[in-house]
Amino acid sequence: MLKLFNTLTGRQEVFEPIEPNKVGMYVCGVTVYDYCHIGHARSALVFDVFRRYLESCGYAVTFVKNFTDVDDKIIKRAQEQGVSCDAVTTKYIRAYHEDMGKLGIRVATEEPKATEHIADIIQLTERLVAKGLAYVVDGDVYFEVAKYPEYGRLSKRRLEDLQAGARVDVDERKRHPMDFALWKSSKPGEPAWQSPWGPGRPGWHIECSAMSIRHLGETFDIHGGGMDLIFPHHENEIAQSCGSTGKDFARYWVHNGFVQVNQEKMSKSLGNFFTIREIFEKSEWSEEVTGEILRYFLLSTHYHGPLDFSDQALKEAKNALNGFYDLFGRLAEPSGETESDQILSQAIDRCRVTFKAALDDDLNTPVAIAALQGLRSDVNKLTEKGLSSEGRKKVRQEFHVLGNVLGLFQSDKWQFGGPFVAPIGQARETDVALSVGVKQSGLSDSEIEDLLRERNEARGKKHFKRADEIRHSLAAHGIIIEDKPDGTSRWKR
Repeated sequence: MLKLFNTLTGRQEVFEPIEPNKVGMYVCGVTVYDYCHIGHARSALVFDVFRRYLESCGYAVTFVKNFTDVDDKIIKRAQEQGVSCDAVTTKYIRAYHEDMGKLGIRVATEEPKATEHIADIIQLTERLVAKGLAYVVDGDVYFEVAKYPEYGRLSKRRLEDLQAGARVDVDERKRHPMDFALWKSSKPGEPAWQSPWGPGRPGWHIECSAMSIRHLGETFDIHGGGMDLIFPHHENEIAQSCGSTGKDFARYWVHNGFVQVNQEKMSKSLGNFFTIREIFEKSEWSEEVTGEILRYFLLSTHYHGPLDFSDQALKEAKNALNGFYDLFGRLAEPSGETESDQILSQAIDRCRVTFKAALDDDLNTPVAIAALQGLRSDVNKLTEKGLSSEGRKKVRQEFHVLGNVLGLFQSDKWQFGGPFVAPIGQARETDVALSVGVKQSGLSDSEIEDLLRERNEARGKKHFKRADEIRHSLAAHGIIIEDKPDGTSRWKR
């Protein structure tokens, strides 16, 4: 039973989606004016694993992650380079996909851009003005926080204690310092769209409300992002969304922790700020760091806590992965029959139980990785005594299937080396099959159901070898089977 820490309530809660077996998840993406840094990588990876785990539990996940493609920083970068804003955003959206591809992060179900949802943004703003929750000043539209009594419930701050902070304009025309812009009147040389209040562009916060409502509905399951977004961005999203619709917005708010570098806050001023590209290209790291090493390292700390980035931590991640891939290489060697297979099955069962319990506990990836390390240790001991070819195949498949939930161990040849690169521009329907390193299934639903019935019959007759053969055959076609406690099974592509 999956439990998540909900920032909104301040406690861990059992996850119960609005619709059975379906999950709608929105995660705030990047503002595309520069290359992504290690903090962006952590956030993207955390919610990639959330998505993978939810899917492995049988949920159909609609995952929406936006691009902010109109913003003061984008305008400034375009002016500095003497190019259009479109040229800037196109360049860095492409770079984002390349960087995330190296980390094995799958393309979202939908990746909306703010500029593609101007009509939705204007409509949402009009509704807030009509309800008296927003006011117009010289072509700008502001949300009036004093009109929303629950303002501050996500960040646990009181309105009377709040001061103008990050990305909040100090403007004497505002009725309260924390009133925030829904629509900004245009200045010369800036991109602008026509609106009821004159030419202008959207504020930062309103775009995420408009895009999430458009793609997931007025109320959806999970809203995610980094802890730096809790205030004011997510706080403002709640106010304008709930104020507009009169309904709950997102039911679970999930936030990942910050990245530190050698136990110091990452910042450009301290000279400890690294983009993903710099980590791969840095001379002392280039021969050591692959996408999978970086991914393993990022998952070795619970997503909710701070993460300390260091050379030593990367080396430890590399050594740990080398240990796994050394085992995978030895498992590929031929072997005869042995009595160790029964002990192996028990070790695999222990690993499965611990692995799932860890991820059910607010996606505790360090404990899940520890379960895989425990299985590796058990198998290392058993290979010294001898494992049958069937046993070796079984444990390789187990590492492959469990590893896929974390995005690890997906090399078909079980070799360690080279970045884990996902094809850019890949059709979204094939993402799952590609991520597990197998071909898409050519089996029809009825053929799969027939094989599943045969497997269930084999299990009922205690013909476990045949049951495992069918399971592995289906896995080779990208079909995942989940055995339920009542003895029945279900499958998904």
